[in-house]
Amino acid sequence: QVQLVESGGGSVQAGGSLRLSCVGPGGPFNSACVAWFRQSPGKEREGVAAIKSGGITIFYADSVKGRFTISRNHAENRVYLDMQQLTVQDTGMYYCAAVRDRCGLRAAVYEYWGQGTQVTVSS
Repeated sequence: QVQLVESGGGSVQAGGSLRLSCVGPGGPFNSACVAWFRQSPGKEREGVAAIKSGGITIFYADSVKGRFTISRNHAENRVYLDMQQLTVQDTGMYYCAAVRDRCGLRAAVYEYWGQGTQVTVSS
């Protein structure tokens, strides 16, 4: 099993920042496209950001461009999501997902999922 573990969620006021982390198993994880998704009650799951294995090709949802940054560190088997200037609309459960040979912001593409970390932004 490929287990992904997210961390870094929490409660923050609007305008604040959080840094999420996703850790996976070395080789398979580092060779995969890794993405962050979020979901809140009454909303469909939304692809937030994705990053290919090489770390050069990156995708962002329009709603987070300029505020969120996805990056990865292969030595740490880790992918980060730096979230800045958070708004109430950013509230949700954030999931890390991974897949080989594909990438993007469509949830159906991804094969492996973490259990999620909650992000709550208050005004």
